[in-house]
Amino acid sequence: QVQLVESGGGLVQAGDSLRLSCAASGGTFSNYAMGWFRQAPGKEREFVAAISSAGTSMDYTDSVKGRFTISRDGAKNTVYLQMNSLKPEDTAVYYCAAARLGGSPRYASVYNYWGQGTQVTVSS
Repeated sequence: QVQLVESGGGLVQAGDSLRLSCAASGGTFSNYAMGWFRQAPGKEREFVAAISSAGTSMDYTDSVKGRFTISRDGAKNTVYLQMNSLKPEDTAVYYCAAARLGGSPRYASVYNYWGQGTQVTVSS
């Protein structure tokens, strides 16, 4: 059983940066592709970014390309989401997820484990 704990959310102004962290435990971190998803009030959960188990393949939703960067640190069993040039439309609860799959999957249904989420609020 893999446990995921997100941190790093907060209230920032448009144009600011935040780095989210997701610490994994209870499994072999290097076996899992990792993803970030977000859910805004009244909207469905959406894919943000994913990284393969080896950290060699990344994928992003179009709205964050060039602004967000996903990375992972095997020594710390942690995946990060560096978010720059934040916009009010980035406001959401951000979730970390783990999938025992190859590649950098976009679909929430293939992820086996989820964190509790961390709130990101971007004011205009």
